[in-house]
Amino acid sequence: MILADKIIELRKKNGWSQEELAEKLEVSRQAVSKWESAQSVPDMNRVLLLSKVFGVSTDYLLKDELGEEAVRSDPLPEEAGEPLRRVTMAEAQDYLKYREKNARRIPLGVLMCILSPVALILLGVGQETGRIALTEQQATGLGLLPLLLLVGGAVALFVFSGLSGKPYEYLDQENFETEYGVTGFVKEKREQERGAFIAQIVAGVALCVLSAVPIFVAMLLPGGEDAAVSDFRYAVAVAALLCLVAAGVWLIVRASIRWGGYAVLLEEGEYSRVSKEEARRNRTVVTVYWSLVTAGYLAYSFITMDWQRSWIVWPVAGVLYGMVMAVMAALHKKQ
Repeated sequence: MILADKIIELRKKNGWSQEELAEKLEVSRQAVSKWESAQSVPDMNRVLLLSKVFGVSTDYLLKDELGEEAVRSDPLPEEAGEPLRRVTMAEAQDYLKYREKNARRIPLGVLMCILSPVALILLGVGQETGRIALTEQQATGLGLLPLLLLVGGAVALFVFSGLSGKPYEYLDQENFETEYGVTGFVKEKREQERGAFIAQIVAGVALCVLSAVPIFVAMLLPGGEDAAVSDFRYAVAVAALLCLVAAGVWLIVRASIRWGGYAVLLEEGEYSRVSKEEARRNRTVVTVYWSLVTAGYLAYSFITMDWQRSWIVWPVAGVLYGMVMAVMAALHKKQ
């Protein structure tokens, strides 16, 4: 095992990101990245510091032929347990292909869910204002049909994506080590896509922010004193808002899924070993939380038929989710 692989292995065993290790060594993240991809070698002072930080001998770090017996008596986390699963280059490539497919399926499903009430909103308001010659029952039925078809199709995409990813669940949930060359390959792929990732995130956020523009346009147009005209105009504005939000979220989710695949294989960020342990602790809470949010959203929306406003449940739930996770982390730390 060469020095680059040893740094990666020891960093992951300690559950540190590249940024965290860089802080301990007082170097930049880029320096750590170059060491791990074998593009450069740390000087002797940094090797001594690495030895101290990781709790290993300098011989272990510098001599390829030395094995784990060169590690000091204070064992690293998980060293005494079962050996970690080793991810080969072929497995890493297959996983990235799976993430690429998911980056098409899941964003499409999310887009379908956001757009699902558009027809119901337009038909309902159109019928109430007399712009569409349908009975209330006909308008509701015609509006619910595309809603159910879109939501059903989205659920099918989500279920299919989940089942397709069963062979790779261990990457998200368990600690592992990678075969030589995998880390460098993944980092190179990530750097190639960095520009596209940033562009898609920026465009997605911009579309979500601009989604309020149709509402303001509807407010500024003349003829607002006519209630029927005003109601239908606002219905069209809400439909346009949902379309812009759907497009923005599609870009954000697509970029995040692809980018997240690299973080999984590098065990960084929310997929670091520390984060995985937290996720294992909070899995039940997360499942119950989002199940309740989904049930509440559907129950309120179908009972009140207020699809124009009920979508606000999701951004509010997202903010509250962050608070719930923060509370869980604080309680665990206190214990």
